[in-house]
Amino acid sequence: MRILVVGLGLIGGSLCKAMKKYTSHFVVGCDLNHDIEFSALRDVAIDMEFDGDYSGFDLVIVSLFPEAAEKYICENIGKFDKGILITDVCGIKGDFSLRMKNIAEEHGLNYLGMHPMAGKEFGGYHNSSADLFLNANFIITPFTDSTYEDFEKLSNLAKEIGAGKIVNTTPENHDKMIAYTSQLAHIVSSAYVKSPQLDLECGFSGGSFQDMTRIATMNEKMWTDLFMQNKEHLSYELELLIENLKQYSEALKNSDSDEMLRLIAEGRKLKENNLRHRQGQPN
Repeated sequence: MRILVVGLGLIGGSLCKAMKKYTSHFVVGCDLNHDIEFSALRDVAIDMEFDGDYSGFDLVIVSLFPEAAEKYICENIGKFDKGILITDVCGIKGDFSLRMKNIAEEHGLNYLGMHPMAGKEFGGYHNSSADLFLNANFIITPFTDSTYEDFEKLSNLAKEIGAGKIVNTTPENHDKMIAYTSQLAHIVSSAYVKSPQLDLECGFSGGSFQDMTRIATMNEKMWTDLFMQNKEHLSYELELLIENLKQYSEALKNSDSDEMLRLIAEGRKLKENNLRHRQGQPN
């Protein structure tokens, strides 16, 4: 395929590098920062920089923050050849995907969203890697009238660059699950580092501290956009977490060892069952 990747940050840059390393697709890179386009060309992460010609592509991958992705698609959708597939890698689908689908169809193009579940603490092209997607979950979110051919196009590409599991789900269910598995964790990490003890942790921290705080370095613009576009699902998960935390707090205030033991055991059993389920074992 001839593929245009718009936005050469961590995910876009990694997609380009992965496609050049593991596939024979022809990759064109586009970024507002032309120095990054040059870097990608120098690294052989792309075959050529975008020259302003929107014709001749089989697939367009928009790898921008949700707000910027929507703006780009709305402004440029009419410049591409009819019938090609446009996708995005945003961590939000739902209403966003529906808007993108509608505008694509108005211009005779196909749209299907995807979301590679891969990332790093720090973004940007210079942190991108050809191996970022190895064994990662790769979510594709078709609508009821999406074609099998479009799904296969994205699915096959994901497998080519090393995806471990292809997840087929609706845009709505994507947002519901991502609120719990990703967005909530980022809020918790951001809140966790706001203790006055943070600057005193050196020498006292281990793996649990590093795990809890790793993603607090998230890009605030992108994640605010993601949170706000998924506020209903995320608010539900956040309120549920707060209620659960209150139970632990009350057990401490009341010096109730039995209740604390019960709460910890309850959490342990739930996670053990989760691990058995992931390994295909009966609960």
